[in-house]
Amino acid sequence: MSPSPSPSRRLALITGASLALLAGCGSSSDSGSDGSASASPASSSAVPVVASTNVYGDITEQIGGGHVQVTSVISDPSQDPHSYEANTQNQLTLSKAKVVIENGGGYDDFIDKMLKSSGNSSAEVINAVKVSGKTAPMGGELNEHVWYDFPTVARIADSIASALGKADPANAATFTKNADTFKAKLKPLEAKEAQIKKEHGGDAVAITEPVPLYVVEASGLVDKTPKEFSEAIEEGDDVSPKVLQETLALFTGKQVKALVYNEQTSGPQTEKAEQASKAAGIPVVPVTETLPKGKDYIGWMTANVDALASALNK
Repeated sequence: MSPSPSPSRRLALITGASLALLAGCGSSSDSGSDGSASASPASSSAVPVVASTNVYGDITEQIGGGHVQVTSVISDPSQDPHSYEANTQNQLTLSKAKVVIENGGGYDDFIDKMLKSSGNSSAEVINAVKVSGKTAPMGGELNEHVWYDFPTVARIADSIASALGKADPANAATFTKNADTFKAKLKPLEAKEAQIKKEHGGDAVAITEPVPLYVVEASGLVDKTPKEFSEAIEEGDDVSPKVLQETLALFTGKQVKALVYNEQTSGPQTEKAEQASKAAGIPVVPVTETLPKGKDYIGWMTANVDALASALNK
């Protein structure tokens, strides 16, 4: 939904004491209402995969089908990924994984630390940020939310198919075919972005933090949010009164056409922005960092892009 603290405040690292408890923890990875890991059902011969969030878990399931058993460490849409506290159960699951999918870019560093502590040196690790090839702009910070960038997601799908094929050569062709099918479903999303750009290129919007920026930029829109505001929200810091007033002025002065709002990391200052936007009659487009219940990746992103287009057309 980077230097310390990271640009996304990082998924919280587990403590050394928790790591030491590995030997005594169980092996269950069923979903829980508190943001605990969730595992997909599969046969005993399925490739064990661990994904840091259910975004990558869902993509892996679409590519691997019944040939994979996927555990998504963060699976609860009400859980703030930035404050997630991983546990020894997560580490035990990682110790058995053949494929691990992390976001990288400082977003989920706990995956690397737990994987190292687990002694699992043979797992194929896919780092989404590295796959993306994206780097921080000159004088700025990397936007690590690469799952909102559809060309990157296509490359991630290929990387997942390749890793699964190495783990299960007998089904490699199936994984490649499924990845191609998944990538074809991304094309309409890119077409929707192109249509928004054609109709609204140059229009200004505001955000609460950089989660949706790749979609915003691909749609030809201009983010007018003071960087000090979105960066502070992302880092979990307080926004200065001056910056807050500058941000609220975007709405009272009707300088933007929409507010794209990360629902998973809301707080008093982002709520003030939301209230000001609604009071000015400016549409609010809610987004999240992880999959909402009942959605797959394509359905989720289709809803996000459609909501953005609808807001701009009001």
